Amino acid sequence: MLELLSYDFMQRALLAALLVGIAAPMVGVFLVQRRLSLIGDGMGHVALAGVAVGVLTGTAPVFTALVAAVAAAVVVELIRARGRTNGDVALAVLFYGGIAAGVVVISRSSNGTASNLTAYLFGAITTTTATDLWVFAGLALVVVASTWLLRPRLFAVANDEEYARATGMPVTALNIALAVLTAVTVVVAMRVVGLLLISALMIVPNAAAQLLAGSFRAAIRWAVLIGVVASVGGVGLSFYANTPSGGTIVLLAIAVFLAAAVGTGLRSRLGRRTHLLAEVHDHEHGPGCGHPAVAHGDHVDYLHDGHRHAPHEGHYDEHVLGAEGAPAGHDEHASGGKVGH
Repeated sequence: MLELLSYDFMQRALLAALLVGIAAPMVGVFLVQRRLSLIGDGMGHVALAGVAVGVLTGTAPVFTALVAAVAAAVVVELIRARGRTNGDVALAVLFYGGIAAGVVVISRSSNGTASNLTAYLFGAITTTTATDLWVFAGLALVVVASTWLLRPRLFAVANDEEYARATGMPVTALNIALAVLTAVTVVVAMRVVGLLLISALMIVPNAAAQLLAGSFRAAIRWAVLIGVVASVGGVGLSFYANTPSGGTIVLLAIAVFLAAAVGTGLRSRLGRRTHLLAEVHDHEHGPGCGHPAVAHGDHVDYLHDGHRHAPHEGHYDEHVLGAEGAPAGHDEHASGGKVGH
């Protein structure tokens, strides 16, 4: 580890990886909730066109990529919200047009070599300059702060867009804000994992976090932790293994996901053996279900016909009530088997 820190370029690489490891999962958690897991991939295609323009004109590629990605993000959301063209077709034309324009434009530049193009597509973190690092730090701070402040509203829109619209929330503006945050995150991560792999760092840590966490808030914490471990650990592994940083980071994140899937699967099988009481509902609990919600630790229980239920790994656990009807607490709950909702 000390050997890593003795090189200036590795210090910059580790700091850049830390920024990406924090920012990418925080934006990605809302993309997963809205089933837009691949939109980051599309933004990367468009950002490549911006990079190509920067290389051709001698402008900072980070700036031109940012302009292209943000413009594409706004267009994507306007097409989704108001466009008459089939949404999937319009998005495909935009994304494939972006990568095609990037390849064509960069081929006209004297600096448009294959190695230069590959560095942006798959990442070349050791080429991160001090100026790049300051720009990435500023953008990452904007992404993290904006995502955290907008978290309750983004969560409401992700879960039920029509209900959020009915309550008066500016749904279109929030969707555009999320798309712009996604575009900015793509630009922040293009040196670290590359424009073609950034989507993985937004999605895979969140997929693993959903296996480990019992609530949305806990899922964000797990996703950021996994993102930081994968990005910083991936940079360290790539240094010693002499492998590309982007691919190493993504493979490490996938390894964490597989470990989480196997671990939670084993825990679930062992847990079922200890469940003695079945708790069966003919409906699901959630916001607007008509039953009182009780915040409990990192999750929410629901009071129903004298029972207190807590969603848990695909079924409901029943909490034992105290002598006067008050919930006796999570540690005293009796667990139920699978529920047929």
